[in-house]
Amino acid sequence: MTGPLRRVLSAFGLLGLIAVALPAWAHSGPKHLSPEAYARKLAPTPPMGWNSWNHFAHRINARIVREEADAMVASGMKAAGYEYINIDDTWEGPRKPDGEITSNAKFPNMKALADYVHSEGLKLGIYSSPGPKTCAGYTGSYGHVRQDAETYAKWGIDYLKYDWCSAGEKYKPQQLQWVYTQMAKALRATGRPIVFSLCEYGWQDPWKWAPAIGGNLWRTTGDINDSWARMSAIGFHQSHLARYAGPGHWNDPDMLEVGNGGMTNTEYRTHFSLWAMLAAPLIAGNDLRHMSAATREILTNREVIAVDQDPAGHQGYRVARYGHTEVWAKPLSHRQWAMALFNRGGKPTRVTATWGEIGQQGPLHVRDLWAHADRGLHQHQYSAVVPSHGVVMIRVWK
Repeated sequence: MTGPLRRVLSAFGLLGLIAVALPAWAHSGPKHLSPEAYARKLAPTPPMGWNSWNHFAHRINARIVREEADAMVASGMKAAGYEYINIDDTWEGPRKPDGEITSNAKFPNMKALADYVHSEGLKLGIYSSPGPKTCAGYTGSYGHVRQDAETYAKWGIDYLKYDWCSAGEKYKPQQLQWVYTQMAKALRATGRPIVFSLCEYGWQDPWKWAPAIGGNLWRTTGDINDSWARMSAIGFHQSHLARYAGPGHWNDPDMLEVGNGGMTNTEYRTHFSLWAMLAAPLIAGNDLRHMSAATREILTNREVIAVDQDPAGHQGYRVARYGHTEVWAKPLSHRQWAMALFNRGGKPTRVTATWGEIGQQGPLHVRDLWAHADRGLHQHQYSAVVPSHGVVMIRVWK
């Protein structure tokens, strides 16, 4: 036994040494917290990160995951707040004779991959289904829920996306909430802090029950795709869910498509602004290794990210709609507000946000979050010409 190790053991004893190795917040005893309190510790603000599916789908492998982690650091995304590198479907291999899940040939050593991601100061996420098969037809968690949770913890996983898919073959619709509860309990029982992302597409109003089981985020809709029509159809129909979001539990309108090429940069700014107003998880879905300067600027706009990550945890909501234009508002900390002036129409249009829409009286200071410019004091309202499919996003305060 070396001298330094002997001194540590004598100072702390064996149990003390083990305690030092644990995450600092785990000392508070997560198993003794309520599910909601535990969830608040895991995700006090909406998770930020990257997911493999939107760009890579079946083509993802361990080498790409490492390179995406490298790119998250090199691009400035980590510094802007992104931390999760999430592997979606198609990583799963067969089970061992004892039932333990394995990763397939694309991911020869999941523990080593987690260690690599952690060495970058990032966290690793993974994907499964409560059914016998995942959406892509790979091995699901049916019959092995606790065992899989323990394996994820052993590997060093930090985030689980749990997708309903083939679970309907084994469970009745009225069992859905029970099914998700079992995985929530299993993850918590591991003692490892693992963010729990429920993906049942909003079928059974998860915003009403998922917080009580310790869910951190839940899909509110079907899948997004990289088009203005689909993105706007999803994003602009989330206002009614505002009261269900808060620290530890977040409405999830699906992952970001910024940078994948199906929309213009103007439309991607609208996409990113709307998700920030919704206090949605900011999970990028592009190839971080090959981003344009415009894509990087959108994904790392810290002023817009700060709206999404505001510690008060309020989700924004629509306060006005005139034809193809909409005004949304989001209460922020320190008596501030974010407001977004959206133009969903086909030509540039003047959009006006009035202070009465947020119960305020002027004059208010205005800052444009995409121009990164102060716009001075405005007595009753703020007006701007917004490009087609574009946005002007502002922060206002006394």
